[in-house]
Amino acid sequence: MEIVEGRKEVVLLACGSFNPITNMHLRLFELAKDYLNGTGEYNVIKGIISPVGDAYKKKGLISAHHRVIMAELATQNSKWLEVDAWESLQKEWVETVKVLSHHQQKLKAQNSDGTVPVSTCSPFPGGKRKRSEDDQNVNEKKIPKEPPQLKLLCGADFLESFGVPNLWKPDDITTILSNFGLVCITRAGNNAEKFIYESDILWKHRSNISLVNEWIINDISSTKIRRALTRGQSIRYLVPDAVQQYIEKYSLYNSESENQNANSILAPLMKAK
Repeated sequence: MEIVEGRKEVVLLACGSFNPITNMHLRLFELAKDYLNGTGEYNVIKGIISPVGDAYKKKGLISAHHRVIMAELATQNSKWLEVDAWESLQKEWVETVKVLSHHQQKLKAQNSDGTVPVSTCSPFPGGKRKRSEDDQNVNEKKIPKEPPQLKLLCGADFLESFGVPNLWKPDDITTILSNFGLVCITRAGNNAEKFIYESDILWKHRSNISLVNEWIINDISSTKIRRALTRGQSIRYLVPDAVQQYIEKYSLYNSESENQNANSILAPLMKAK
């Protein structure tokens, strides 16, 4: 990946079910990277996929074990995408804002040993600076390297979920937008700009929301993939080949799996009670 000096480094984090991961999920990262790098302000250096844990209790959600493996298979040939299983391994459902905080702390820890040399040599009259071997050894100090900026990557449907009653805490939305920022890939039929305008919280933090238009229409979704599988239809070219093979090997999606958690209450709504 090409790195341009002087730009702010960015890591993109996508949270979600990935049930299963699709080619569209992977495209979100590519679209976001192209957009942010194209602004001239950022260098996107990494993308992280964080599948939600089983405690989320979403209808049709299969085991996190399988979802993590499928995500790893989907990214096995990528030079900049990786899968993180921390969220999926938690016994209780973890709010997105806490997942972001967890990864932010990891990034800070990874950069704690990194330093940047800063010259403290005194200049000669006329602006010329004395540079000797002794100066370089004595008059240079090092400052901690700034960690990359972490941004939450999502689709327009994720953005619009902010408006679902009791699904999100207003304070969590505020923290996500003010402390991290959002990169939202729009999908056909969504009006993200209007949704932001009609939300006081989103409007207040609109400068930290990047909307990325998806000009090459791609309407693949995990829901449609599962529907095709339960009907015995092909999903080839909709998911990576390795993912398709894994699904077929373990017969992961069928009418029975679609009824998983059918009588359960979604974890965020349960917490809101």
